[in-house]
Amino acid sequence: MRPLRPLRRTATAVAAASTMTLSLAACGALGVTGDSSEASPTKGNDLTVGLLLPETANTRYDKFDFPIIRSKVLELTDKQGSVVYKNADADAGKQETQLEQMIADQVDVILLDAVDAHAISGGVQKAKDAGIPVIAYDRLAEGPIDAYVSFDNELVGEVQGRSLLEAMGEVDSSDKIVMMNGSPTDPNAKQFKAGALSELNGSVDIAKSYDTKDWKPENAQANMAAAIKSIGANNIKGVYSANDGMAGGVIKALEAAGVTDLPPITGQDAELDAVQRILAGEQFMSVYKSYPQEAESAAEMAVAKVQGHDIQFEALAQDQVDSPTDKKIPALLVPVVALTKQNIKDTVLADGIYEVSDICTAQYKSDCSAAGIK
Repeated sequence: MRPLRPLRRTATAVAAASTMTLSLAACGALGVTGDSSEASPTKGNDLTVGLLLPETANTRYDKFDFPIIRSKVLELTDKQGSVVYKNADADAGKQETQLEQMIADQVDVILLDAVDAHAISGGVQKAKDAGIPVIAYDRLAEGPIDAYVSFDNELVGEVQGRSLLEAMGEVDSSDKIVMMNGSPTDPNAKQFKAGALSELNGSVDIAKSYDTKDWKPENAQANMAAAIKSIGANNIKGVYSANDGMAGGVIKALEAAGVTDLPPITGQDAELDAVQRILAGEQFMSVYKSYPQEAESAAEMAVAKVQGHDIQFEALAQDQVDSPTDKKIPALLVPVVALTKQNIKDTVLADGIYEVSDICTAQYKSDCSAAGIK
């Protein structure tokens, strides 16, 4: 049996970094100082932010990202700015059309969460040619992106992989797991997978691995049913699921195969259903990502970019990332936290993502009580 390796970043460090970034962001310009004459404002508060989000299967986009971005833009522009929002419903062609319409409508800046990071690169170039900055949001699109706001995606995969190994207990290289990775058109999915493999390779037998089209739970369920048929339900000791929606599909497939004692299953996004499944012992963990921090930071970047606050903009993006087409893209990478039964109160409840009444419905009241959530 191979001993577990420590993560490159400890949970304490992640929490500390998150707290530091939040406190800095509250200052509006992350503590930037300097002569305002160094900035060259191109527009005042009457600006328009175009927001393109990828799909609705994940509830976070409509429930958190859009309203938070809209609220922050209004706050930063004395209620004079506006956000035009379009969702592509996992259709790359539809998103291309939406992007071109925003260019035609002459929005001032575009926040883009790409359905297909490669396919959208031509549209990004069109926006660049029209003088409209594009900030990649959550997923790193290809093309001449001005900046990128997301989470530390490889760390997400590391946290998931490490959590799965810990949940499995005494692991052996012959123990079989299934990997349910995200969409092959999403560059984040590749990073989650790479991070997870850095923990899982050599520790367990990855008996089946799937790249799940469009992140859809029904596709994950079908993939899991095929894995069960190939491996045998009782031989599956754990399941790496890259997000919560797919974890739900995995669980449905296992239950349909007659499995009552579910193996440890990972997730991501801290969706309400997943939080309840974690309390009930059906899903071992999720990854909590501070959507308010990500969304507010993106709004700050967008407004600063349009208003020509170059010094502030650079301070809002103190990291750098490379895409297949461009190098040294200014970026902000927000830290993440492993969400388990033990820290629900300290994460999604403390941050106001959910209320106790949202989580502790009649079906889960006894689970909440056992976890000390009242």
